[in-house]
Amino acid sequence: MFENSLSWLAMLAYGVIVWQFAPKRVSIKGFFTGSDDGEGIKGSAPGLWLLVASAAISWIFAKSIANAASLAQAFGLSGSIGYAFYYLSFLVAGVVIYIIRTKGGDQSLPAFLIRKYGTLCAKLFVAAIAIRLFNEVWSNTKVVGLYFGDEGSAGYWASVAAVTGFTVFYSWRAGLRGSLLTDGGQMILASVLLAGILLFIMPEFAARGLPQFPEAASMAGWTFAGLALVQAFSYPFHDPVLTDRGFITSPKTMLKGFILAGLIGGGFIFLFGFVGIYGALEGLGGNPSLAVPASFGITMLLIVNAIMMTSAGSTLDSTFASTAKLTARDWSGAKDAPTERQLTTGRKAVIIIAVLGNLPLFSLYLGAEVGPAVIAATTISGTMVMGLAPIFILAFLPGAGRWSFHLAFWPGIFFGVIMTLEGAMGLQIVPAWIDIGVGKYADDLGVNLWGVGLCTVGFLAGCAIELIIPKKSLVATPA
Repeated sequence: MFENSLSWLAMLAYGVIVWQFAPKRVSIKGFFTGSDDGEGIKGSAPGLWLLVASAAISWIFAKSIANAASLAQAFGLSGSIGYAFYYLSFLVAGVVIYIIRTKGGDQSLPAFLIRKYGTLCAKLFVAAIAIRLFNEVWSNTKVVGLYFGDEGSAGYWASVAAVTGFTVFYSWRAGLRGSLLTDGGQMILASVLLAGILLFIMPEFAARGLPQFPEAASMAGWTFAGLALVQAFSYPFHDPVLTDRGFITSPKTMLKGFILAGLIGGGFIFLFGFVGIYGALEGLGGNPSLAVPASFGITMLLIVNAIMMTSAGSTLDSTFASTAKLTARDWSGAKDAPTERQLTTGRKAVIIIAVLGNLPLFSLYLGAEVGPAVIAATTISGTMVMGLAPIFILAFLPGAGRWSFHLAFWPGIFFGVIMTLEGAMGLQIVPAWIDIGVGKYADDLGVNLWGVGLCTVGFLAGCAIELIIPKKSLVATPA
């Protein structure tokens, strides 16, 4: 009872701190673009370090922190390094968005897709990233809820409602501008808390050394690292939490900011992996992000609890801001200045995604196991969008058009559906010869590596079709 009360006090303290950073006035433009219009200052884009802090903390998801600890506990350093590889996504996204902005002048990824591939292709892309945003809600609120009680308990549901409701409140008011400013405070708080965690566990490693993992476990970790490396070429493009921040500063500031944010975010995740390695050193079972702090007592548990709330809140407010922009502007391909009507639409979308996004948590009453799905939400969604790699990276090729888009996009969706069915039905649908590597992620790595190759071949075939077939037969009917 005492520990639970302290956890709620920690949540209250978190809310007070974040509220201090949340802007009290935001213009319609600031709501969608993150500029400081409406705050009594001449409107201007966010600075470099605000972009760095926001991009980094928005990708230090509560689920990513929990995943990093779990993978490091199972595989050792290879698991921690493997999860950090996802942060190479910042470099990939930064370079591609820089080219899109400087060569084509586009102000969003949907705008680029409309210009390059057509309206239908852009809408398919928007639908795909809407699924990503949906997954971000439940997979982060679930991690927070487990610090307040067992899954399904009153404390669990109350904390899920509290962190969701509080984040909706300031996101509804301030949109992307509110997300940026609160992210700055959340990044500082998360860094201080991580330092506190390391102060607890590093002396044990200095005294006893790192635990030895079986070779098979280490190789399985490197297999996961290979999967993360492959997905880093497509994964960033289906996450508007990241890509929306690629269009709010100058291209040069954005590229520099993305590189720095990737280094900071990846380093944070790598260091948090030592929580899982400590769990292996001590022979602790279960979820290391819960078991390890509990083994140190209430102080450590509260620190990790606070860091989970911080990371979940930063991801949720970014998810809500991106959902507002997605529904109010990106779906219609709007290019004009944001309007009051679009603001109303965006705010309604924030409330809807907050409710719908938490519905998967109720699957526990159907006897479904949601725990492993927190990692699966990352790997499977990354598989589904593998075709985005050639769609964005090879867009400069002659003949790249709607044929190229479809022949790259749909194979990835197909493979993603297959992997989802495998996980849901517990069946081995993919033949064993496709597997690459060792352990449970050999299937995923094989599917992703072969799949990206197939999507790339499809994209190139589409380029050839566009060049060979007479142009008149390929002109799309105006939307």
